[in-house]
Amino acid sequence: MTSEAIDQLSFAPASEIKKQGWRGIMRSVSRTGKLVVTNHKQPEAVILSVPEYDRLMQLAHSAKNRTDDPLQALRERFDQRLSSLNAADAADQLRDLMNQPAALSGKVKAGASY
Repeated sequence: MTSEAIDQLSFAPASEIKKQGWRGIMRSVSRTGKLVVTNHKQPEAVILSVPEYDRLMQLAHSAKNRTDDPLQALRERFDQRLSSLNAADAADQLRDLMNQPAALSGKVKAGASY
């Protein structure tokens, strides 16, 4: 079973690669940037040109560095809240808060409101 992306590429059977040699294969790769090597009609490897490899690596790095990642946004919010504990007066602020009587006015509040 192959993926749809693999099915869209140029194929070369391993026996053809043996016949053509490295130069023949590299001519095929230079035309399309990529070539699937098959053995008994089953994909076994993909040969990429250097520009195609670089393009894929750039795409992978940019996807990794995307800022719209929901987990990354959550990490940043958590880190921002956690950083308040590193303030010089954080302990004093917490002590002052804990020493104040709770004024709930009949309402129970759990967590932050957004």
